[in-house]
Amino acid sequence: MGNWAGKLVSGITGLDISDRFDREWDTRSTLGVFLRMAVWFLRGCWWRIWFRQSKGLLLVGKNVTIRQASYLRVGRNFVAQDNCEINGLSRKGIIFGDKVTVGSYALIRPTNLYGGEPGMGLKVGDNSSIGPYAYIGCSGYIEIGNNVMMSPRVSIYSENHVFERPDVPMIDQGVKRSFVKIEDDCWIASNAVILAGVTIGRGSVVAAGSIVTRDVPPYSVVAGNPAKVVKTRKYDEV
Repeated sequence: MGNWAGKLVSGITGLDISDRFDREWDTRSTLGVFLRMAVWFLRGCWWRIWFRQSKGLLLVGKNVTIRQASYLRVGRNFVAQDNCEINGLSRKGIIFGDKVTVGSYALIRPTNLYGGEPGMGLKVGDNSSIGPYAYIGCSGYIEIGNNVMMSPRVSIYSENHVFERPDVPMIDQGVKRSFVKIEDDCWIASNAVILAGVTIGRGSVVAAGSIVTRDVPPYSVVAGNPAKVVKTRKYDEV
């Protein structure tokens, strides 16, 4: 049942899920998934009215919060899972490519909810995901490439608090905005933290629990606090 139903949905919607349901999926479980997707599809029909741009299939889970939706542009087959929160107000907007998923309870926040200067925004490439419980603080510009995998509870910060003056409370010294760039084909593992001003090179892996404070060379595996290169995934040809 599972494989056949997956192919049917792929043909109707254009969303390729034919490889998600093999013969071990029973009929009730498979139909339950499709029923949930149908409800998410109906929510997506409502939300696409308010987006600046929306293409193809749009699936929105329950209790999703989307603020300032007119700043959002989403590609084909965008999924916002249950209880995630996306705040749109930003100078460059929030841009999601094709086949992007925002995981359950993830938070995308370019701008303070209670006023203040608008942040810069976020761009996520094709076939990339933001994991469950992630925090994406995109007051400075954050750019995530294509085919980027992000595990649960990843945090990305593109600004730092100013704290140079000991005679002034840090809360009154403001922030300094910067950027974060994650290039194509990276894996950011669970509970990793990426700090402002960092570029993670193409094809790199950030190990679970790492604190990334400096640039990561392409095709590197980094781990630790602060994160250091422990392995390379690409070797020079002899």
